[in-house]
Amino acid sequence: MSKPSLQLNEAVPLQSENQLKRGLRARHMTMIAIGGSIGTGLFLASGGAISSAGPGGALVAYAAIGIMVFFLMTSLGEMASFMPVTGSFSTYATKFVDPALGFALGWNYWYNWAITLAVELSAGAMVMEFWFPKSSPILWSALFLAILLAINVLSVKGYGEAEYWFAFIKVATIIIFIAVGLLMIFGIMGGESVGFKNFTVKDAPFSGGVMGILGVFMVAGFAFQGTELVGIAAGESENPEKNIPKAIKQVFWRILLFYVLAIFVIGLLIPYTNPNLLHSDIKDVSVSPFTLVFEKAGLAFAASVMNAIILTAVLSAGNSGMYAATRMLWTLAKEGKAPRFLAKVNSRGIPMNALLVTTVIGAAAFLSSLFKNDAVYLWLLNASGMSGFIAWLGIAISHYRFRKAYIAQGRDLNELVYKAKWFPFGPLLSFILCLFVVLGQNYGAFTGGKIDWYGVAVSYIGLPLFIIAWLAYKWIKKTKIVPLEKCDFSSEN
Repeated sequence: MSKPSLQLNEAVPLQSENQLKRGLRARHMTMIAIGGSIGTGLFLASGGAISSAGPGGALVAYAAIGIMVFFLMTSLGEMASFMPVTGSFSTYATKFVDPALGFALGWNYWYNWAITLAVELSAGAMVMEFWFPKSSPILWSALFLAILLAINVLSVKGYGEAEYWFAFIKVATIIIFIAVGLLMIFGIMGGESVGFKNFTVKDAPFSGGVMGILGVFMVAGFAFQGTELVGIAAGESENPEKNIPKAIKQVFWRILLFYVLAIFVIGLLIPYTNPNLLHSDIKDVSVSPFTLVFEKAGLAFAASVMNAIILTAVLSAGNSGMYAATRMLWTLAKEGKAPRFLAKVNSRGIPMNALLVTTVIGAAAFLSSLFKNDAVYLWLLNASGMSGFIAWLGIAISHYRFRKAYIAQGRDLNELVYKAKWFPFGPLLSFILCLFVVLGQNYGAFTGGKIDWYGVAVSYIGLPLFIIAWLAYKWIKKTKIVPLEKCDFSSEN
């Protein structure tokens, strides 16, 4: 048998049976989008956001980023319901903007989630230290990697079912938290009626001023990352024309409601001056704002319960990371932008080669935690953070060009299954806000009188790598911006 070619010259002509299978139902699609954006960004980082910007400042920042994500989701929803392909915004950028941009977006997104897999393996080991302080972190990480691999090897329905229950647990926790919090605010639980007292203390609610709000912008942006997973999953949805618009319409408002109400409750119940809020991290779940509120309500087991919930969030993120990276790598191979052997799909519709390569890369990145677990977790988290925002920029640009090309080719907008409102305001606002977040990723590195070059390198390294990939492919392949009249609206998966 001849060895598979590693050339990237041509797209791979695959037989119809060598395709992904549409096994994701409507409930899977909804929970994938919800689960992709609810995690440690809410359960842990929200405490630091309130401490830095005050309860009002945190609300403003999360609401503003939420509006940006709303427009991004509607943009993605319009394209994904019309053209439900696994490559999502990488494929859209190739068809409607420039193949070089699609190449760079695809590899950028694969890197983002492959590294996130490594991050979550480190995080999972840290979470387990709460119950087993003397255990080996490598043992736990290896166990979690095996579980995630098994889920993704079975079938796409297995991934969807796992993500459904992971997300269900997180959603149930937030609903219970908000309900308990509201009872506490009115004095029905936890003793005295707090009311708006903590919103009116000195310097509240905007204690950090404008700079505090801008700083939380970055935190909030990272917290919402993963919402775009519904676009990746569109290529394996049973009925994308119906399920994607339904998921887009339901998911955003639920997510925004969860985030805004949860932060509102935390801000009312815990003074922003509480030092525990500033020190919320995955190593000490006892200072999670959720744990603090539950303990204040008299629930002695709050720390253990929240640790289990955070473990669920970590496994959910790892599960999504493995799935998204695998599908993007498969798409790149199918389009001739990655080695051809990665385009192979087994009888269950799983791109096994792409899955195994992604798993190996994620595990290799994790192995560096042998030196210092905490440091590697934080470094990987920062290094992958930029990639998600770049993907969002790609969505905004692709949708703007998609709609322009759609009209330029004389197509009827009323024929779109789902039409994003407020075009072109939506994608333009999303692009501007997202670019602002990208450039301000680590503005603190430039404001201390002396530039923190290490901080700059860690925070911004993803940007030059993306630009290099884009320009290199453009130079090698001599690609050009696709004229609106020649944009390809054919869908293939």
